[in-house]
This record gives sequence, structure tokens and C-alpha cells, in this order.
Amino acid sequence: MGCRQSSEEKEAARRSRRIDRHLRSESQRQRREIKLLLLGTSNSGKSTIVKQMKIIHSGGFNLEACKEYKPLIIYNAIDSLTRIIRALATLKIEFHNPDRAYDAVQLFALTGPAESKGEITPELLGVMKRLWSDPGVQECFCRSNEYHLEDNAAYYLNDLERIAALDYIPTVEDILRSRDMTTGIVENKFTFKELTFKMVDVGGQRSERKKWIHCFEGVTAIIFCVELSGYDLKLYEDNQTSRMAESLRLFDSICNNNWFINTSLILFLNKKDLLAEKIRRIPLTVCFPDYKGQNTYEEAAVYIQRQFEDLNRNKETKEIYSHFTCATDTSNIQFVFDAVTDVIIQNNLKYIGLC
Repeated sequence: MGCRQSSEEKEAARRSRRIDRHLRSESQRQRREIKLLLLGTSNSGKSTIVKQMKIIHSGGFNLEACKEYKPLIIYNAIDSLTRIIRALATLKIEFHNPDRAYDAVQLFALTGPAESKGEITPELLGVMKRLWSDPGVQECFCRSNEYHLEDNAAYYLNDLERIAALDYIPTVEDILRSRDMTTGIVENKFTFKELTFKMVDVGGQRSERKKWIHCFEGVTAIIFCVELSGYDLKLYEDNQTSRMAESLRLFDSICNNNWFINTSLILFLNKKDLLAEKIRRIPLTVCFPDYKGQNTYEEAAVYIQRQFEDLNRNKETKEIYSHFTCATDTSNIQFVFDAVTDVIIQNNLKYIGLC
């Protein structure tokens, strides 16, 4: 009689078994969910990586999604040209053709309506083409490291006829090159190798970084993006601090943070294509005075990589997985992400004691 279970005890036992099953199920789910946190300074290419994941793992951009990017791309093109024109006076550069001064006035008069409607009128198109072809404007463009100009400026301004067409529909490359400042937290979920990935992108501007702490919980891996070609540029926020110096300082704080002792750390040394082009014109010593190597892509890239990896104060227990990337190159990102995923899976298995 003393061995018989009461109804309350039976119910408690059933409840306990349900909880155990739920915990096992939840544990299995968590093992199969990978949370990736994208970190880095502004302009490092994080948002482009997110777009690439959509292309590679989530079916890409359909026709309607492509159309939605048209106003942003038109804004990017207009904004780039207006930035160049404003910089003329600062850099004391004159128009080669004096008639372009009137076009500059027209540019500022016509851009407001164009941006609000998301289209470039024939009149504005003519103004923009004449300005962009002026040798003085081209000289100012070549000195864009002395003011703030997006990487996509020449890409759009060299193709104004196509972008201004009434039936213009952005291509995938147009979308990848578009630039819209990330504010807040953007999440993107996709499935790969029978795992669910949740990629979290947060704004890289200083004002946005206070939000990063809210994303730290449960992170499987961090992908830290570096703008390789930013070695001669200043921060948009203060126009004084070197972008590369800011990126190094930020990486130091993430790499050696106690939050991420057991978190895989992947370093995307991004915009390798732009570094290869720029290093022929601007020496790496403008950022790293102690640099003694040749101003070639190969030597400069390895030197920058070493500057970041040397910040790791726990080399015996923490490994940094570095990759040189071009975020606008889908095949490159697909190849790199496949390799990154294998590393993440292995490290995750070690952490939970299955490897």
C-alpha cells in the first residue's frame, strides 16, 4: 500500500517527463541553430554580406524586391555627385568648363524633387552627365580620400543613362553596391547544411554600438568585417579618426572580451578589390608609418591581417579565422562562407562536448 503512487505523484511524474522531453528537444534545437553576429565599423561591408546570404541561401531578390531598391540607388547616384561638387570648393578645384558652374546650380535645384519621386528626369540626367564628364570634377573624384564619398560613386555615375531610364529595374549587382546606413538591429534567418542560421547585423556607427550588448547573448560566432581600403580614410562621425585605427580598436575590444571566450571569431578582411586598386596610388604608410614592405596588394594585405591578429591576447586558447573577401562578389562570399560554416560547426561541437 505504501508503494502505490497517488494521482498527484503520477501527474508530477508525467509533468517531469514532459519537461525532460522539452529540454532535450530544446537542447537539440539550440545545437542546430547558429547565431552569427556581424560586427565592424561603418562602411566595412556588413550589410552587403547580409544581402549575399539572401542571394545564396534564401532565393535572392525577386522582381518586386529589385524594384524597391530603385529609389535608394537613384539617391546614391545623386548624393555621390553632390558630395563631389561640394568638395570642389574645399579642395580649391575649378571646373574645366566654366559653363559647368551653372549646371552645379541646377543640380542642387533639381535633386530634391528627383529624390522624393525616386527618378532622374531628362533635364537632371543631362546636368549630371555634363558635370560628371568635366575634368575638374574627375580630379575632385580622384581625391575622394580627402572627403566622404561612398565606394559605389563611380559605379552608378558611369551608368547614368541606364539608371535614369523610366523602365529601369535594378540588377543584383546594383543592389549589392547600394548603400543605406544600418540603424537598429537587422536579423536574417536561413538554412544551410541542415542548420538554421540567424545572422544579426547591427549599425557600425559609434552611436549605434550601444545597442550591440543586446545581441551578445547566445552568440555562436562573430564575423568581424574590416574595410581594407579604408586605411587612408577618416571616420564619417568626426572626420579626424582613421577608419583603420577605429577598426583595430574595436576589434581589440571584441576579441578580448570575456563575453566571447568560447565564441568563434571570424575576421573578414573585406574590400580586397579596392585595396588592390588603391595601394598602387596611396602608400600604406599613411596609416602605418612603421610599414617597410612594398606597396603591393599581397604585402599590404598580409601586413594589415597581422595587425588585427596580433591584438589577440589569448592566442593559446582562441584562434582567429581570417579570410580576404570582396562582399560584392557572390562566388567569393559563397566559397568563404562554406569554409566558415565548417569551422563554426566543429567549434560548436567542441563547446557542447560532442567532439
